[in-house]
Amino acid sequence: MTDINMDRRGLLGAGILGAASLGLGTGASAKNPAPLAPHMSKADFAGAMKAFRAVVGNEWVFGDEDSVAPYTKVYVPDPTHRHVPVGAVCPETVEQVQEIVRIANTYKQPLWTVSTGKNMGYGMTAPATPGQVVLDLKRMNRILEVDADLGTCLLEPGVTYQQLKDYLVENNIPLWIDVPTVGPIASPVGNTLDRGVGYTPYGEHFMFQCGMEVVLADGQVMRTGMGSVKGSTAWQAFKWGYGPYIDGLFTQSNLGVVTKMGLWLMPKPPVYKPFMVRHAEMADVPRIIEAMRPLRVSNLVANCNLMMSASYQLAMFKRRNEIVPDGMPLDEASIKKAAKANGLGMWNTYFALYGTEQTVAGVEPIIRASLTASGGEVLTAAEMGDNPWFHHHSTLMEGGLNLDEIGLLRWRGAGGGLAWFAPVAAARGVEAERQTALAKEIVEKHGFDYTAAYAIGWRDLHHIIALLFDKSDAEQEKKADACYRELVTRFGAQGWASYRTGVNSMDLVAQQYGAVNREFNAKIKHALDPNGILAPGKSGII
Repeated sequence: MTDINMDRRGLLGAGILGAASLGLGTGASAKNPAPLAPHMSKADFAGAMKAFRAVVGNEWVFGDEDSVAPYTKVYVPDPTHRHVPVGAVCPETVEQVQEIVRIANTYKQPLWTVSTGKNMGYGMTAPATPGQVVLDLKRMNRILEVDADLGTCLLEPGVTYQQLKDYLVENNIPLWIDVPTVGPIASPVGNTLDRGVGYTPYGEHFMFQCGMEVVLADGQVMRTGMGSVKGSTAWQAFKWGYGPYIDGLFTQSNLGVVTKMGLWLMPKPPVYKPFMVRHAEMADVPRIIEAMRPLRVSNLVANCNLMMSASYQLAMFKRRNEIVPDGMPLDEASIKKAAKANGLGMWNTYFALYGTEQTVAGVEPIIRASLTASGGEVLTAAEMGDNPWFHHHSTLMEGGLNLDEIGLLRWRGAGGGLAWFAPVAAARGVEAERQTALAKEIVEKHGFDYTAAYAIGWRDLHHIIALLFDKSDAEQEKKADACYRELVTRFGAQGWASYRTGVNSMDLVAQQYGAVNREFNAKIKHALDPNGILAPGKSGII
């Protein structure tokens, strides 16, 4: 058990990886006061902030423009500055969260909950609708338990992947974490609640979640699954409990505040062997998917693997004007030339084998034969050497940590803007081919580049399109907003909706899932949170 606490400077300064450290602007302007929620008076807001201070202390409540400024950083397009909080409050205990929720009910002050607020391409700490106070859970950063025998842990939401990794290493516990691409600064609890993914065999994070503690909108504390049974030792061991399975209700939702979460951790395998499969042509998309799908369905390839376009890969470590002159289209010939010079193909698929010497040696020839038949070159660490792209992915696939993808923010210069669009399809080559063509048509129409990847799951594809723009250019930000909205609606018309999205498009994405789905979510919301104080607008749920 550990109790690691950061000081205030670490939370709000360099530890946040602020815009200043990247040479970027803060996004939404802090010069103009953010509007209160429509039903709130200035007196109501002042009363709520005063009451919050009585709970957590003056230094942990932020209500003036300067102190709220760190919470206004946003990289997604927000041309009308709608996604700006009016304040922030930082509790340290579940009891303080309960009191804050009760105060919010009294004053009808909406709260936007964040764990560490580092989902850069989805909105950081910005709320979906105006007038919200950020309920910042960074101070709740204790690793409460790690069970080396069962391979489980119990965490508070402010714990980062780096903190958990360090704890395992320092205590010589042979368990791996599974991380998203910017893991060091992200929260395992937050990423799991947003149903994020990683790149080991434990990559579907919510599948490997087990048990939650939740503060409900009325201030009650509920433990899910076996956690509600007095004296149970299986809270982190058995997912289901008894009766309806409710953990999923608290993912991508605004039905409660998760204050503890159990996760399963992967035992370190005796052998780990990473690979890259290099394909030479953009048109190879369907061949790659058709070759990889049976390997994933059969679990011969056990990890969620990334199939990266050359443009996405180059954007991590290069600048656009290193590939083509400013103002010129990013043409395929220029991409191919730069990719070849850096040891990349037009598509680069990363996977790994995990097991014993015998199992890896037995499976590798089968996988090599299938992927070579698709036209790919199957390469290992010995052949890739110190290639930074291979190093990036081989690190992720063993639960390692890096911040390489922050480089995407500089693709178009110092004013980095980033919004991830992530439509889902079945893992079929023809669907990937159609999605690629449609995405290229839309982004190029608006003057942007197709910088994308496919995450190949067991039976699904997540098409991860990084919309990269210069946020310091107001006109370009407007174009990025229009481009993103066209991506959502035109993909939705084909049956391809996002599996997650940023604060800039939560309502629009929710529309793609139909009226009955939205009405059902609204009924649950109104039953559990009649005053609407928990994150109104999250996932389009008011």
